[in-house]
Amino acid sequence: MSSSADGTTASLYVPVDCEIIAVSDLTPHEKLFRLRLKNGAPLGHLPGQFVQVSLLGWEEAPISVASSPTRTDYFEMGIRRTGSLTSAMHELTAGDLIGVRGPFGRPFELPKLRGHDLLLISGGCGLAPLRSLIHYCEDRPEEFGALTILYGAKSPGDVLFKDDFALWETSARFACSRTVDQVPEGDCYSGGVGLITSLIPPLEIDPHRTVAVLVGPPVMYRAVIAELKKKGLSSDRIVVSLERHMRCGVGKCGHCTIEHLYCCQDGPVFWLNEIEHLRGAL
Repeated sequence: MSSSADGTTASLYVPVDCEIIAVSDLTPHEKLFRLRLKNGAPLGHLPGQFVQVSLLGWEEAPISVASSPTRTDYFEMGIRRTGSLTSAMHELTAGDLIGVRGPFGRPFELPKLRGHDLLLISGGCGLAPLRSLIHYCEDRPEEFGALTILYGAKSPGDVLFKDDFALWETSARFACSRTVDQVPEGDCYSGGVGLITSLIPPLEIDPHRTVAVLVGPPVMYRAVIAELKKKGLSSDRIVVSLERHMRCGVGKCGHCTIEHLYCCQDGPVFWLNEIEHLRGAL
């Protein structure tokens, strides 16, 4: 069973109070929330995990943690306005309280990533959970080899974490490339244009020391995986985080099943060789 926000099994089922420290705009549709638990404890998550967020009078929803556990004074979530709960969340400000259960789910397996070159690929909102791993790598540089970040968004206005990406692009620790699917007429944009798959062929990859981590909308997975395999990466060297309609977080409701697996408990992070043969996984 997953560890919990206050170190007890109870908070896996009962939300604990969490205070909003700051809210900032990422795009016209996404906001970044910086939070801390009211009891002063660290969240206790690992990169790749999520929490169940609740707001009095509204529903509950799973939200990925977008910050690294190495930064213990707070944790962050990037939240897109998509429904009633997230719309209500977008009206909150610093000092407001929300409920949090968790953290839940299988994280990125840091022991298996250490010592390897990492190719970190994200599309759209997938940069939020991947950001947790990127920040971890940033804070523990001695644990990993070369670090490459690839990011794709629909348009310049949809690019998330612009400030973070500007720092990564100027950091000697990361090699970064990003692209957008299209540029609306009149937009001022100087980056790459095209699908995220176009960023992979130019890369020089040692398939025997590289692990690729892929987080994004399911529609991009098959094409990106095909490009990675052209580079010689085998399925046991590709990590994917799967999006599913998770609800309870504890493997009871069945909304996130992939054949015999529960995405909220057995995932959301999987090695590709574990799930590529399962119907509906990709």
